[in-house]
Amino acid sequence: MQKIIVDKLPRYIQVSSTLEFSRLVCALERAPRVSFLHDHNGQKVLSVQMDILKEKPIVYYTPFENDGHYICYGLKGGKEEADIVNSTSDASKLYSPIVRIKSLPDALKPGNGTADRYLPIELEDMSSLAKLTWGFEETPFPLFLFPHKNKWLVGVFMNFNEEGTSYFCHVVLDSDPQKPYLKFTTNNVEPSFVDNPSEHGYSYIKIIKLKDTHPLVDYGHLQN
Repeated sequence: MQKIIVDKLPRYIQVSSTLEFSRLVCALERAPRVSFLHDHNGQKVLSVQMDILKEKPIVYYTPFENDGHYICYGLKGGKEEADIVNSTSDASKLYSPIVRIKSLPDALKPGNGTADRYLPIELEDMSSLAKLTWGFEETPFPLFLFPHKNKWLVGVFMNFNEEGTSYFCHVVLDSDPQKPYLKFTTNNVEPSFVDNPSEHGYSYIKIIKLKDTHPLVDYGHLQN
């Protein structure tokens, strides 16, 4: 009988830009996440682990071509700004420290993957997606946005049981909303996509755009 090999090595998924990565590790976090700088497929990248799928770390990354010690993220004139800097002197900005890894151990090198996938659950509207944040005392999880065929999917990766199936709870959009935050309220108002999380009286979820279609969703189970 052939032995089934379970790949527990990380899967690396690229976000669409350094700005997207900066929002992922800094925006709306109680404390910005640590970013790791290391080699990946022959290039330097910044990476952060965001999930575990059947014991496999799910790591998001962006190519890194600068030199510096911190990712700096902030808003200026209502627009996002991101940079790589050497100090945290500007108190109005958020900073993710960059930890440089000289050489990745084998356990952190990318695996070739197994058949494990996120099972998609399509929701009816953005309000339903926003309601999934209820009950979270910490910062709400990020939403991930990516193209699939001629549509765009935006949603959250969730595991309701640590030993059970992982899900991608999502909404199908006709086009890229091109705004990095979802603004919502509990007053029965439909959520909206906005440029920044600065308007008082609302809750916000950050949106992270991927470079390509997410490779770990079981698209064969999409309802459309």
